Amino acid sequence: MNFAASIITLFPEAFPGTLGLSLIGKALRDGLWSLQTHDLRQFGVGPHRSVDDTPAGGGAGMVIRADVAAAAIDSISAAGRPLIYLSPRGEPFTQAIAQDWAAGPGLVVFCGRFEGLDERAIEARGMREITVGDAVLAGGEAAALVVVEACVRLLPGVLGNQGSVTEESFADGLLEHPQYTRPREWEGRAIPEVLLSGDHARIEAWRKAERLRITAQRRPDLLAKRKE
Repeated sequence: MNFAASIITLFPEAFPGTLGLSLIGKALRDGLWSLQTHDLRQFGVGPHRSVDDTPAGGGAGMVIRADVAAAAIDSISAAGRPLIYLSPRGEPFTQAIAQDWAAGPGLVVFCGRFEGLDERAIEARGMREITVGDAVLAGGEAAALVVVEACVRLLPGVLGNQGSVTEESFADGLLEHPQYTRPREWEGRAIPEVLLSGDHARIEAWRKAERLRITAQRRPDLLAKRKE
């Protein structure tokens, strides 16, 4: 059973985008995962295939219609895949969520636009609202690329070195330690001597200390969660 990503969007031309590049793209071409796009406009109503209308109660912008969204969602066989609505008000996307989804059959992702999606569609179809950060985008397409890539790179056989997955940021609840490579000295800055010592125990101790230091500086909330 391969991971299958189905994307509902007004801009199917946005895909595969970066999902078609590098190791993620190679895995797509090799059939390790699959990607389908579904044009929301095809489910629009009227001669102009309208997908949106003015907000009930007034206000700026437009809202995606519940009947249009539901028709698009219902045209896809979910096959046990979670239905995701990308929205700034959603729960934060995390590495733990990516790991959970990567272990499953895939995702159905609805890319929002305009002022959002009629709440009735969200409720009626049991959509899980997800955000990739505390910022508002023009639409969900860029966020969909983030979510799908975060999941796909965890699939067996996608990355050349599976150790990259276990030694990166968030894998143990901490941010990643600093990385270095040649040249040994650059612009007066040298690689920390411990990394050149060949002493694997010292190197691992240094890396753990650096992960703790950087996490405490940049994401103290992660340390707080580890203590809970």
